Amino acid sequence: MENFNARPVALITGASSGIGETFARQLAGRGYDLILVARRAERLEALAEQLPTAARVLAADLVTEEGLAAVEAAIRECPRLEILVNNAGFGTLGRFWEANIGGQEKMHQLHVLATVRLTHAALRGMTARGKGAVVNVSSVAAFSINPGNVSYCSTKAWMNSFTEGLAIELRSIQSPVRVQALCPGFTITEFHDMVGVDRRNIPAWLWMKAEDVVAASLRGVDRGDVIVVPGLKYKAVVTFLRYLPPGVRRRMGRPFKDKRV
Repeated sequence: MENFNARPVALITGASSGIGETFARQLAGRGYDLILVARRAERLEALAEQLPTAARVLAADLVTEEGLAAVEAAIRECPRLEILVNNAGFGTLGRFWEANIGGQEKMHQLHVLATVRLTHAALRGMTARGKGAVVNVSSVAAFSINPGNVSYCSTKAWMNSFTEGLAIELRSIQSPVRVQALCPGFTITEFHDMVGVDRRNIPAWLWMKAEDVVAASLRGVDRGDVIVVPGLKYKAVVTFLRYLPPGVRRRMGRPFKDKRV
């Protein structure tokens, strides 16, 4: 294995599959060494063996204090860290008050608190070095209000607001460090399978490849784009939603309510 300290480093959470795995492959193709974070060590190890650059595997559960602290330490101890991708996440289906509260709490811990702590650790070093980028993997759902998906939509909306706020702060000190909220629509990964969504119920033209989503994100990092929505169809959807009055957006969900309500 080549010297891990010879190249810039990218740390990716949720790197064992889907968008996270694709970030690993494309960043390795750009010459980055990697720190791969996820719960499934065996999948991370299999991925690391396939990459053309050096990769460190860090098995960690980011909803636990032990796992989160381990990744924070890896960030602080890596002076060549130039990209952090906060990709780890999951979704659920069902009314908020009927859902298991433990799952809802974990979603907020992962999407919000883990993002806060890892971004804080990364930006401390990046701003001091005057180099780096943080990508927070959000969702088109951040712009909508969907019944049965309240925690997911709200945590992704928070992620967009958090990222835009950081961009303003970095600009205020003329820092070259960049931040981005990546907002993909339906992407062909394991994500929807884990949630229990039948892909056949979603029109084929709405699906995007993870490779295209990640390529759009990295082009956005190069340009300094703060909000990146991959795909012309989703750009149009987000533009439409942004200009709708809040009351209208709330009403848009009503036809899809369960008839028992």
